[in-house]
Amino acid sequence: MEQIVQADVAAFGTGRAEMGNAMIEQGGLRARPDWIRGRAAGINPSGRYEPVSRHVFDDGWESLEELPPFRTEVQVERPRTIITRNTSPDISFDRSINPYRGCEHGCVYCFARPTHAFMGLSPGVDFEAKLFAKPDAARLLDKELSKNGYTPRTIAIGTNTDPYQPIEKQYRIMREILEVLEARGHPVGIVTKSALVARDIDILARMAERGLAKVALSITTLDRKLARTMEPRAATPAKRLETIRQLSDAGIPTSVMVAPIIPGLNDQEIERILDSSLAAGAREAGYVVLRLPLEVAPIFKDWLLRHYPDRYRHVMSLIRSMRDGKDYDAEWGKRMKGAGPYAWQIGRRFEIAAKKLGLNTRRTTLRTDQFIAGKQSEQLMLL
Repeated sequence: MEQIVQADVAAFGTGRAEMGNAMIEQGGLRARPDWIRGRAAGINPSGRYEPVSRHVFDDGWESLEELPPFRTEVQVERPRTIITRNTSPDISFDRSINPYRGCEHGCVYCFARPTHAFMGLSPGVDFEAKLFAKPDAARLLDKELSKNGYTPRTIAIGTNTDPYQPIEKQYRIMREILEVLEARGHPVGIVTKSALVARDIDILARMAERGLAKVALSITTLDRKLARTMEPRAATPAKRLETIRQLSDAGIPTSVMVAPIIPGLNDQEIERILDSSLAAGAREAGYVVLRLPLEVAPIFKDWLLRHYPDRYRHVMSLIRSMRDGKDYDAEWGKRMKGAGPYAWQIGRRFEIAAKKLGLNTRRTTLRTDQFIAGKQSEQLMLL
């Protein structure tokens, strides 16, 4: 793994779409494969809000070879609030927390990639390598929960970037958040691709016993090769199944998210993933069809051409058949599942398999009646 370094604002502000050993291709900036080994994105185009696009090129002196090794950088972010609210009618939660911005898992299809443009960075390789950590998250959370009139509802974590991505081992922000939620008696629902969630089984098991926690593992494929290229730094499929078993054995309500389903690439695995997850202990399941908003579309298509050129036309044709002829349709109610015959077929296959296996016969509803309101906890006031 590349070295993780602490970066300040000035360091992050330079370069933007500059990527060292690179050449210009297809309007974006293609990085040399051996320089960014282990990353999913192969291009690093400028963010859509940037007035200029910077490109590095070799002037004939072969000076690009002298550039330092590629590495992950982490900048500390100091937000004023930590709970994000939403009113989207097709989402089951109204509040969420993102301990990190950007994600080292590097899933090529990640719909959160475009958010890096707000930071003046590229949704491409920058999203995977220039990360932001929020070490004040637990303190801010406790402060917000202590406000007069706060009404508890399940907080979703992992809906944008993964709270258990590799840098969580160092920063431990997610564990601190769970400590606050447990002390407050506040419900939480977690979605992750990481086996690191098992580190916090002690807290999650206690919360689950009180009806305050549930966890979903996202499993996109059981094919190790496909997972390695598509989700290069996430846990292996086998490790995710093992994590489901660990969580379930600890009494934590555990589900599987078959997400995203990519037609012509992993949709043939729906039944296998559900069956394997049930055997590991999952009792609920859901799915999401591939979403390609904004900059995600060219990044995904570039990846598809590099790794599965023989399937490119077929996969994109099926995707567009579910998106009214476009790469993506953001209409509420359709964006998660798609529309049209192929989307209908995926939905029916999922429903039939889940029903046959006995998944989703009961839905876990978290409790809100144990919430402790009032001033900040004494433990956090000491920090």
